Amino acid sequence: MTADGLPETAASVDPGPPPGLVVVGRYDELPGYAVQRPRGADSWLFTWTVGGRGTLRQGRAETSAGTGDLVVLAPGTPHRYGVQQGAAHWEFWWAHCGARPSWTAWLGPYRRGDGLYVVTPDPADGGPHARIEAAFRRMLADARWTGTGTPPDTAPPDGRVAVAVAHGTTARELALGALEEVVLLTAGAARGARTGTGVDHRVQRAQELIAADPGAPHTVRSLAVQVSLSPSRFAHLFTRQVGRSPMRALREARLQHAARLLESTDLSVERVAAASGFASPFHFNRVFRDRYGTPPGAYRVSRLNG
Repeated sequence: MTADGLPETAASVDPGPPPGLVVVGRYDELPGYAVQRPRGADSWLFTWTVGGRGTLRQGRAETSAGTGDLVVLAPGTPHRYGVQQGAAHWEFWWAHCGARPSWTAWLGPYRRGDGLYVVTPDPADGGPHARIEAAFRRMLADARWTGTGTPPDTAPPDGRVAVAVAHGTTARELALGALEEVVLLTAGAARGARTGTGVDHRVQRAQELIAADPGAPHTVRSLAVQVSLSPSRFAHLFTRQVGRSPMRALREARLQHAARLLESTDLSVERVAAASGFASPFHFNRVFRDRYGTPPGAYRVSRLNG
């Protein structure tokens, strides 16, 4: 099924919102729904599929969108989208707006041509689906905010057609901030986002967990659970591919984290040790000196004076 074969609807030719506006909504459309813009739109269109399937075409590029796919259409190019033939429905969030300059760099690796970007979730990773959904709900709530009182944390489903236009400057910037979170989350967790290192994706995931929070109470068992391996299999695979055990890799990450804290904060040595995952300041002092050739306090002084 190509986008040329999408059935027409009464409102199939849609000029799209004018530039400068931020418009966000959520639709759940049945077969027969299609939108066509022969001259494209003046703003970017972001779609994120919640369920069902859609087909989107931009110029000569085309894609099918399923659950978790972020499909972005740049302005100025003819496009057409709708419920994919044979699908029962297409439920999706959408947003028309001007893209912030940094977004095109984040989306660049997922360009399909003619201004079509397709960011597909990594099937090996559960992904940040719930957080993306929450970001869209927050975007909808922020777009509706009048500027008085406390802005709602999120927009609850209420059974109505969910569409909002951000009129005020503050509402627009808040809504764009929520959409920026969507772009970052989808691009960061997408299939193909990680560079090819030859390392098993489960080992790579464990390395990412350690690097993201070295001070957390990681163990071989807790890391193994998060990458769906038995502790023995995980420890063997990690050691063989990385060249050191998971706990030695964790200690190195904690020492590097401690060194950065000593260089960039005024936390006491004891608090640096605790923040880096070392239960004993005495043990921390010993292993830090072994690694860097000087005690933590002297290391800080040398860095400040250097």
